[in-house]
Amino acid sequence: MTKKDQDADVTFIQALAELLRENDLTELQVKRDYGDDQCLNVRVSRQTIVAAPAPVAVASAPAPVAAAAPAAAAPAAATDDPTKHPGAVTSPMVGTVYLRPEPGAAPFVSVGETVKEGQTLLIVEAMKTMNQIPAPKAGKVTRIMVDDASPVEYGSPLVIIE
Repeated sequence: MTKKDQDADVTFIQALAELLRENDLTELQVKRDYGDDQCLNVRVSRQTIVAAPAPVAVASAPAPVAAAAPAAAAPAAATDDPTKHPGAVTSPMVGTVYLRPEPGAAPFVSVGETVKEGQTLLIVEAMKTMNQIPAPKAGKVTRIMVDDASPVEYGSPLVIIE
């Protein structure tokens, strides 16, 4: 790759970042083919920060029903985060996740299926190496958190097993 090509790629990536910012997007992925088995695969993303609601102060003694409602809402909020779920299987690496052993084949697992400890749940490709992700425990697959052929980050929740 020549210096001119590298400069053009940097300009292209900067334009993508600007497009991301101007359109208030959180992620943008583009693949640019140059031919002769050369391509540029770019994923530009930005982290979004979600502010937690501020606690509300109560001036007078609350009714028992009002006091119970915030306490009940707290556990629900904790279970909404899939990374905190006790049955969450997270990605051990950055890569691309595949739910099938090969295109057109049946998926390794599906929602509602019971899996055994050590059974392959999916594959994460990193640096042209296919890494099988085994089930850490036996149980029922209640949720698949990723799409086939999608990029994943280290620690991203992949599957929930209960």
